[in-house]
Amino acid sequence: MKKDKIAIFPIIITETSDSKVKYTVHVPDLDRDTQGNTIAEAIEMGKDLIGTMSLVEKLPVNNTKIPKVGANSIATLVDVNISKYQRMNDDKTVKKTLTIPNYLNEEAKEAGLNFSAILTDALKQKLGIE
Repeated sequence: MKKDKIAIFPIIITETSDSKVKYTVHVPDLDRDTQGNTIAEAIEMGKDLIGTMSLVEKLPVNNTKIPKVGANSIATLVDVNISKYQRMNDDKTVKKTLTIPNYLNEEAKEAGLNFSAILTDALKQKLGIE
């Protein structure tokens, strides 16, 4: 199995005076911003931003240098499993042929069950995927 690609970038979390948006998050290497209402949420939103950008453009090389920031900001590193993020957001479907006992096929058809949905749910459960 191929090793997952992990991206590491600094993010800068800055507290705001806005009552609706507690923190802004800047990813300097991508020159993009997001926001969060708690530090934990801000970090997750920064990671999600990096993951989302990996779906639409090639990410720059990893950067482990933490930038200097002002008094009301925090700079930290985040890591994102880009391979996992891309797998979880790959919604294209593939056709699979499977073999099941005829009686199950007849019972399932009579019950109006969706074979693709059931197989998808069973695979996710078996693999421990959300």
